[in-house]
Amino acid sequence: MNFSTTLLLVLAFAAANLPFLVERIFFVARPKSGGKPFAWRLLELVVLFFVVGGIAILLEGKFGDVHKQNWEFYAVNASLFLVFAYPGFVYRYLWRRRGI
Repeated sequence: MNFSTTLLLVLAFAAANLPFLVERIFFVARPKSGGKPFAWRLLELVVLFFVVGGIAILLEGKFGDVHKQNWEFYAVNASLFLVFAYPGFVYRYLWRRRGI
């Protein structure tokens, strides 16, 4: 596995977990209510999926031709991105914290 592939996997893992670790909406605005709703976290997850996909296309174009992909490729990538997001989801919603 070369450096660009490793970098892309680490970037995808970090990007998938960021919506669950950061309380600001799109990392800028604080929500008016107490906490960030799950719908915002889901929207951020979708946007970051496309950002990481764009970076992947740029890296692929840097090293050669960009290959055309079918819907199966994108379905697998979306599933992998959701699997990468699971640790952040567990930390935010399922992890028991002391004193709560």
